[in-house]
Amino acid sequence: MEEDPTTKMKLSPMLLLALKPVALLTLTVCITIFTIFISSPSSPSPSPSQSQSTTLNSKSMASGSFILWLHGLGDSGPANEPIKNLFTSPQFTNTRWSFPSAPSQPVTCNHGAVMPSWFDIPEIPITANSPVDETSLLKAVQNVHSMIDKELAAGIDPKNVFLCGFSQGGALTLASVLLYPRTLGGGAVFSGWVPFNSTGSITDQITPDAKRTPILWSHGIADRTVLFEAGQAGPPFLQQAGVNCEFKV
Repeated sequence: MEEDPTTKMKLSPMLLLALKPVALLTLTVCITIFTIFISSPSSPSPSPSQSQSTTLNSKSMASGSFILWLHGLGDSGPANEPIKNLFTSPQFTNTRWSFPSAPSQPVTCNHGAVMPSWFDIPEIPITANSPVDETSLLKAVQNVHSMIDKELAAGIDPKNVFLCGFSQGGALTLASVLLYPRTLGGGAVFSGWVPFNSTGSITDQITPDAKRTPILWSHGIADRTVLFEAGQAGPPFLQQAGVNCEFKV
């Protein structure tokens, strides 16, 4: 999770706590991922223009599924791997998880400090109107798409591919799902934000198939790093783009 610049001079213990919000993350995951993967959809052939539930079909997971988890700023993939141990139901028997780590690079909001980061973040806390470095974001999206393509080439059905991300990883999850040309199983955004400066130009790039990928978004009202207003901006943006999103507080 991202660092608040006001704590910059007291880096070690407070940043460590911020980077590993285990209790909050575990609670969020238990409530939202479990819902998104276990529940059944209300329509067998959903259209983005129709009103429908964004919960995902657990039957599709029985034949083998792939879950890609994207961590937050300053964290790592291996540190998040215990999340998969929370899911022991039969629906996850044939599920393969992947927890990649972001590359280490300078981060503007942390005064250029080098740390694991999917893309650059100009400022923190993140609001609904915070600027975005779209160049580095789109580079990260390409890397995520390469991971997805590798799974599809290995025989995974795209509708059995699920992206989940926390904080910065949640923003990247959203961008990756929207800009992927095919319909995926779903995307889960935890305490993320809309990572685009110009939403109009981005919505033009979302294919009809991508609009059919259901998205579930969960955000805490007391989040002081990615403010709740940043999360609230997500559903209206997605609705305007013709994408279904279920928002949970």
